[in-house]
Amino acid sequence: MEKKTPVFFFAPFVSSTMRVEPAWIDYNGHMNMAYYHVLFDRALDEGFSLIGLGREYLEERKSSSFAAEIHTLYKRELKVRDQVRVTLQLVDYDEKRIHYYMEIRHATDGWVAATMEGLSLHVDMETRKVSPFPEDIFANLAVMKAAHTRLQRPQALGRIIGVPARLEKHEALLALGTRH
Repeated sequence: MEKKTPVFFFAPFVSSTMRVEPAWIDYNGHMNMAYYHVLFDRALDEGFSLIGLGREYLEERKSSSFAAEIHTLYKRELKVRDQVRVTLQLVDYDEKRIHYYMEIRHATDGWVAATMEGLSLHVDMETRKVSPFPEDIFANLAVMKAAHTRLQRPQALGRIIGVPARLEKHEALLALGTRH
C-alpha cells in the first residue's frame, strides 16, 4: 500500500465549524469546561486525520495517539448555539510524540474563547505501549511542521499556574536569602 505525503498543510490548521450544544450549558449559563475539551478533541481528530492518524489508521495499522498532557486556558465564555472553529498549530514532534497548540475561536467574531497546549503519544494498540511513528506519518509531521514553522510561537506555551502576587513575593524573599 503506497502512502503519499500531503503537498501542504494550512498554517494553522482550521477545523470545521462546530456549534455549542444546549446540553453543554451549565448552571452558570455558559458552556461547562468539559465541553471545551470536546471541541478541542473533535478538532484534533480532524487535524490528526490529515497527518494520517485517523480512525482508519487505528483499524488498518493497529496504532493510535493518546493524550499525555494538556494545559487549558479559559479566556471567554461560550454560550448556547455559539459557532466556533478551532485552530491547530504543530509546535514540535519527535519519533513518538506530538506537541501542539490549539485555540477555540468564535466563528464569526474571531475572539479566542480558550487555548490548549497538548502533548500526544503514538501508541501501538496491540501492546498498549508508546512506539515510534511509521515513516509515512513521520514524513507527514515534517511537512506540517515546515508549514507551521512560519507561525508565531504562541505566548501561552509552557505557561505556569500560580497566584501571581504570591509567586512574586516568594521570588523576592528567595532573592533576599530568607525563607520567611
